[in-house]
Amino acid sequence: MLGRKQSLRGEHILADYGPEDTLNESSDVEWANKRWIRWLLRICSLVSLVSVSANTPSSKVLYPSLEQITFCSDLAITFFFTVEMVAKMQARGVLKGEVPYLKDRWCQYDASMVFFLWISVILQMFEMSDWVDRHSYLSVLRAPRPLIVVRLIRIFLKFSMPKNRLKQIVKRSSQQIYNVTLFFLFFMSLYGLLGVQLFGDLRNHCVKNDTNEENITLNSLAIPDTFCSTEADSGYQCPTGMKCVPLNLAKKVSGFNGFSDFGTSIFTVYQAASQEGWVIIMYQAIDSLPGWRATFFFTTMIFFLSWLVKNVFIAVITETFNEMRVQFQQIWGIRGHIQQEATTQILSGDDQGWKLLYVDDNKPRGWAPKFCMKVVVSAGYYLLIMAAIVANAIAAASLSFKHDGRDRQEFYQHYYYMEVGFTIFFNLEVIFKMWCLGLRGYWRLGIHKFEFLLAVGTTLRLIPYLFMTSFTYFQVLRIVRLIKASPILEDFVYKIFGPGKKLGSLILFTMCLLLIASSISMQLFCFLKDYDKFETFAHAFMSMFQILTQEGWVEVMDETMIKTMKGTADEIAPIVAIYFILYHLFVTLIVLSLFVAVILDNLELDEDFKKLKQMKAREQSAGIQETLPLRLRVFEKFPDRPTMAKLHKVPSDFSLPKVRESFMRQYLEEEQEDEDGLANVRGAGGLDDSTISYRKRRPIKLLTPLSHPRNADYEKKKTGVSNIICDANNQRLLLGDSGQIPLPGKGAHSHGTISSKHVRLDQNVRGSVKLKQQNYDHLKENGDLGIMNRTSSSRKPQDLDIKMLQAKRQQAEMRRNQREEDLRENHPYFDTPLFSVGRECRFRKLCQLIVYSRYDTSHKDPITGKERKIKYKRLHNLLALVTYLDWLMILVTTLSCISLMIEMATYRITEEPMLQIAEYAFVVFMSMELGLKILADGLLFTPKALIRDMAGVLDLFIYTVSLVFSCWMPKEVPPQSGAQLLLILRCLRPLRIFNLVPHMRKVVSELCKGFKEILLVSVLLIVLLFVFASYGVQMYGGRLARCNDETITERKDCVGVFIRQIFVTKMKLEPTDGEKYPAMLVPRVWANPRRFNFDNIGNAMLALFEVLSFKGWLDIRDVLKIRLGIASTVYIHIFVFLGCMIGLTLFVGVVIANYSENKGTALLTVDQRRWCDLKKRLKIAQPLHLPPRPDGRAFRAFIYDITQNIYFKRFVAISVIINSSLLCVAWNKEEELTKSLAIVSSLLDLVFVMEVVMKLIAFTPRGYWQSRRNRYDLFVTVLGVIWIILNYTIQTEESHMFGFMVIILRFFTITGKHATLKMLMLTVGVSVYKSFFIIMGMFLLILSYALAGCILFGTVKYGESIGRQANFQTATNGIALLFRIVTGEDWNKIMHDCMVAPPFCTPGNNYWETDCGNFTGSLIFFCSFYVIITYIVLNLLVAIIMENFSLFYSNEEDALLSYADIRNFQNTWNVVDVNQRGVIPVRKVKFILRLLKGRLEVDPEKDRLLFKHMCYELERLHNGDDVTFHDVLNMLSYRSVDIRKSLQLEELMAREELEYIIEEEVAKQTIRNWLDNCLKRIRAQKEQTSLLARLRETNDALMVGLHEDKKTQIQDKEKENETKESERTRERKKGMIMTRTDSMTSISGGRKFLTPTSSDAALRGDKQTRHESKSRKSRPSGGSKNLAHVSEGGEGITSGIGGQLSSDITSNKAVLPRSASGSGEVRDWWREQVGYNSGSDFSEEADKSD
Repeated sequence: MLGRKQSLRGEHILADYGPEDTLNESSDVEWANKRWIRWLLRICSLVSLVSVSANTPSSKVLYPSLEQITFCSDLAITFFFTVEMVAKMQARGVLKGEVPYLKDRWCQYDASMVFFLWISVILQMFEMSDWVDRHSYLSVLRAPRPLIVVRLIRIFLKFSMPKNRLKQIVKRSSQQIYNVTLFFLFFMSLYGLLGVQLFGDLRNHCVKNDTNEENITLNSLAIPDTFCSTEADSGYQCPTGMKCVPLNLAKKVSGFNGFSDFGTSIFTVYQAASQEGWVIIMYQAIDSLPGWRATFFFTTMIFFLSWLVKNVFIAVITETFNEMRVQFQQIWGIRGHIQQEATTQILSGDDQGWKLLYVDDNKPRGWAPKFCMKVVVSAGYYLLIMAAIVANAIAAASLSFKHDGRDRQEFYQHYYYMEVGFTIFFNLEVIFKMWCLGLRGYWRLGIHKFEFLLAVGTTLRLIPYLFMTSFTYFQVLRIVRLIKASPILEDFVYKIFGPGKKLGSLILFTMCLLLIASSISMQLFCFLKDYDKFETFAHAFMSMFQILTQEGWVEVMDETMIKTMKGTADEIAPIVAIYFILYHLFVTLIVLSLFVAVILDNLELDEDFKKLKQMKAREQSAGIQETLPLRLRVFEKFPDRPTMAKLHKVPSDFSLPKVRESFMRQYLEEEQEDEDGLANVRGAGGLDDSTISYRKRRPIKLLTPLSHPRNADYEKKKTGVSNIICDANNQRLLLGDSGQIPLPGKGAHSHGTISSKHVRLDQNVRGSVKLKQQNYDHLKENGDLGIMNRTSSSRKPQDLDIKMLQAKRQQAEMRRNQREEDLRENHPYFDTPLFSVGRECRFRKLCQLIVYSRYDTSHKDPITGKERKIKYKRLHNLLALVTYLDWLMILVTTLSCISLMIEMATYRITEEPMLQIAEYAFVVFMSMELGLKILADGLLFTPKALIRDMAGVLDLFIYTVSLVFSCWMPKEVPPQSGAQLLLILRCLRPLRIFNLVPHMRKVVSELCKGFKEILLVSVLLIVLLFVFASYGVQMYGGRLARCNDETITERKDCVGVFIRQIFVTKMKLEPTDGEKYPAMLVPRVWANPRRFNFDNIGNAMLALFEVLSFKGWLDIRDVLKIRLGIASTVYIHIFVFLGCMIGLTLFVGVVIANYSENKGTALLTVDQRRWCDLKKRLKIAQPLHLPPRPDGRAFRAFIYDITQNIYFKRFVAISVIINSSLLCVAWNKEEELTKSLAIVSSLLDLVFVMEVVMKLIAFTPRGYWQSRRNRYDLFVTVLGVIWIILNYTIQTEESHMFGFMVIILRFFTITGKHATLKMLMLTVGVSVYKSFFIIMGMFLLILSYALAGCILFGTVKYGESIGRQANFQTATNGIALLFRIVTGEDWNKIMHDCMVAPPFCTPGNNYWETDCGNFTGSLIFFCSFYVIITYIVLNLLVAIIMENFSLFYSNEEDALLSYADIRNFQNTWNVVDVNQRGVIPVRKVKFILRLLKGRLEVDPEKDRLLFKHMCYELERLHNGDDVTFHDVLNMLSYRSVDIRKSLQLEELMAREELEYIIEEEVAKQTIRNWLDNCLKRIRAQKEQTSLLARLRETNDALMVGLHEDKKTQIQDKEKENETKESERTRERKKGMIMTRTDSMTSISGGRKFLTPTSSDAALRGDKQTRHESKSRKSRPSGGSKNLAHVSEGGEGITSGIGGQLSSDITSNKAVLPRSASGSGEVRDWWREQVGYNSGSDFSEEADKSD
């Protein structure tokens, strides 16, 4: 953020791209700066685009005059731009001058455009003079010309932004896109290498036995063409009369797909990753090789490349768009809200409440009376108009056409008269509104303009000549007015499309991109003969739009490559492929991601509303928890009948139980009217309702009515109750009870705030039951409450609201619990399972024990009670995920699902005893489970009943279906019967696992929570479908039917039979001379296209629904183009763009937004979201597993330095790349090249072995093993050594496969050596981990649908898509087919194949005896599956990837803690944690805090108080025990952010409370230390006085013997010094550490002094000096620094006796403090206390470190 602010302030030069731009239009040329000249040049650029789009050979053939028109226009345009260029060159200079022409980028662009304009003009002159062939490839020179339209587009990009900021955004976004592209290429390379080795060249085909392999023709192949395997134990075996041979055909004949080499493999992998045509390649591989290879390869590739890696692009674009949105706010405007135009809002009150009304004082009135105005604004009039619109839509939907020979006009003749009536009605509505509102008042509202436009258009449509024309759009758009009928839908539509500038700008950008790309592609390929994809601009636009939708884009590319190879040379084909792939990559990964980003941005809340929404959400959650479910509130309808007990004799020691609260509280209630009458008294300042916590809803009804007491009696009673409650609250305060505790006599202030005393008490008692462990924490040590008042008064007002919400939530929970307790007391059958099992009976407790028993993950020490650390904690958590009973049922359900998968049409349960046993076992186990749960918790009318939510209903439904089926076991199951429906309902059994696993149940609940928004999007799409379907019925109904014989054009001639060619293969093989194309006799039929028609509204909506998935729209386009002309294709293109590009992205955006809202991130502000990302990032961060440099070992240190050298790491990375590149060619044991590659790979494996050995030496085996990456490297290296041995001993196909698998595993190590790849790999890895339950849920859903498909379509006859590989004959085939449908691959064709009905199939008595399908079942089955899986579940993966992408790829400037800061902490931790255990003693935290740098740096001198707080927080965390890596890192993260901005409300409250406690405790500790030091100083002063007296007494005796012993002392001293020095030298050599134990004991121990010896004098002075200097360095603050210390020499003692006096002091262990005055001591002490009282711990650690 600091960088951003600096960039905004630093440079005020704005990059302004617009009409007044001075960068590309020189101000020195006066005439060029005139407005009309500029606009003329811009119009010329547009005309140039039109001209180059019309300049093709085919266009000139269709319209011969275009040749002269385009030549003249190009000549004029070229002249204008040339004059402008020359004028600018003359004014600015060509290469010299202040701003030379050719040194400006925009001028360079203009000059290049002028150059290509001249090239185009000259080329056209040569074509007109026939010097150049009109179909010459030189037309590619015109390809850059469409870029001239950028001059026109530049007008719409008017914005102002600092240059530095613009460059920064472009640089960062391009860098992110580059990194993600690099990651995408990594996976592409991985699967490319795998494809080469797993599949090789797939070219084995079944041909006739007598076929010449050197001359393969079309008639040599099987019908249809089939791939085969030469090995008998795998793949497809050719039928009798045919053989399997490899075909050596050219690429332009056999196709460009395959895995023969690395380039072709990459090309094929990219096609498959686009989910277009991948199924055909997979089936070819399955037929040619073992099936598991293709299944594993393509399934994982689709999952990673198509669903995970490519969706990372959406995350990149969304993150970049969110940043750019702030900068481009002035372009798109500020997000607004729906308001009535030209109106003001006023408050209007009545007896029922206040209302906010819109009033327009300035609205011009019409000529109608006031009564008419009331009619216009009335609800009845509004409903009448809406009913008319619905009736009109129903009338349009009733239109249908039949092919019975009648004229088409007869089918819509009655509809014409109905439309006349509706048009007159809506025209009268417009006239009536104009009469009432006036012309000005009517025209001021946008909705009125829309209504007027519809009225004019529908009126013109009534002209018979215009009735069934494009004017039909005006009629079908009437239904859009229904959106106004639903305020929720209207608000949602406005939220999405209201800020139209963003979406409009994106649509404009997409259209310009399509126009430019279509014109360029047309000029590149228009010279190809007999190729209509790019012969005109319309065809080129359709082809490029087809690539944008990804439907059939591979066919466009392959066909263009083949035509280009025929027209030019074979080497051009790769360039053509690269061109189309780059375009496809850009439009699918960036342009489509931009649509998602815009939708998400429109759904995003403003930052100002997020915290308000957070508060509202908490208020709602607090209110919801109070109510009981309806099934429990039933008991409140019955009279209270508590169970009574009769005691005849009460013993003396019998303790009287408490009186039931519900019994006592009923006497505190008055009748309902008395409560209503006193409501105002309470609201006017009386006692708050919260003081009386519980009330019954209904008064007690007695047999005899009671007389109403007087008001005085009621007030007296009320006061008495209030006093009782206040006394009870005071007692609860001392007992630590929970809930809000109002103080006696204190309430809400008049201005709405709460007294500080009230809030402080509430704050101290918040936390409910846990506070009973802290009964008196809210009191000071001396019992004073003053500190609470001071603290609460310093709190901010928003804190009080948070506390009130918390108290409200607690009270709601207490009320709910109390209501349940009341029901238990007053109703004997409440919480009684089946109204017969007692609440406290032993049998029920036994059942509850069985039901709720689960694995305990809390492994606590039986002595200390602390939780012990265990290995494999995730495995333990997995075991504790559900109860033992649920684990058993998961196992039973899984086994039952396996038995269901075994069932087939030929292997039915009614005939197989083993399957029957499995069914009976499941029913028995589920009966026991449900019986135990019902006996433990009840069925319905108990708090934890089995049927308390939809999960219980589903369980009971599955059990009922299974029980009925196991009892019935029908032998006969007719198609479409009740028995078949029962079999289909059995297939819901896998969904039981959703209920048994809590995480999967949570996924379902999160999806259901977002049902509202998903429903709104569905309604919008249905409206869109209806509009276009209604238009399609009226325009194309009855017009698409044709004869299947293309030579017949009239219906009357479509009779008899004809010869039709049979499709054989996709290869470009043709019959040779003398051979005929395979054909057969087919009857002529006059019918609609096979899979769609527009004869009625149902079929039209089905066809358009299929188009919504980008499937089938090419068929509609081609049929409309062939039968009605190319102009009719505009209809389907508009629908695809609106429905697919915008409508489906709404699904993506809504699902992502709902996921974020359910996760709690949708309402988070930017700072709060960054904090959540930081916490997740810190949770993943781990200590570095890099041992420290072994400084004591020279050889190991040398090896260590080599392994950490950057050049060594690069050498290893290059070796890995070289090793992986050896897989670019398929390994075959029979080829010599494979042996050479194996030798090179062996040598590289030896390099990796050397790397491992060097690291083992440098790190030691223990240090090496601590890193997971090192373990993986060791594992791969060991496998490599094994492969070397196998390669030089056996050399088989298996050994070669083992070798390339080792290289593939080695290839993954690249991600650990590249920071970006490592980050993105973590993103994908964490996404897979977090989406595990979503993936499992998707698999269970697919399994359930597959089982149902086996029953519905298991025997359906083969069709266009249902065939040998794709069918529902077994559950495994069904799962594979449904996985194909998830990718959208021809799912609509499969659906239509399953709709086959008689007479096109053979009926049967049972479903396994017929090959017919089921129209209704197929429609429901496939449409529901595709919507649930593709539109909802898969979009959850996108949401998870976006969440994790922001987690790992946050901006370094915006992140609270960057990766560099975390890395710095890891390095610092690695220095202190030498044993790399992940934990350190708490006393070593001070070292870490002092060593940190960057944002985590703490200066103990400047931030002493913070330093003390941080240290105490960690000491308090585990009561002085060891702290972990994450403990310290989390503490630092809290201390490095502004918690009021970053933390959410509950976390903020808890953190502030913790910091407040730390502040208090540190202050208390400081005061205690000060008092201890004062006592020590007083004690030291007393000891000093007695010490001086003893010194005077012994001084005379010492002087007498001083001269006698002087010579002896000197000699002894020298010997002693030599001895000590030698000992010290030996200790240093051995690495011994000098401790401070003796010196500390001598200073602070208070021990008695001994008689000194003369030999200690010199040594004592040296030791004492060294000790004092060390003490000053190691004790900056605290009590140990203030202890008395010894100074050399005494006061008043001469230098002559200084040495002797020092000896005496040392011998007697005396302590001499510095002299200081009392006030000075206090001031000095207070300055020193700013630092942390490290005490002796720090000093001891310092000495140990020395």
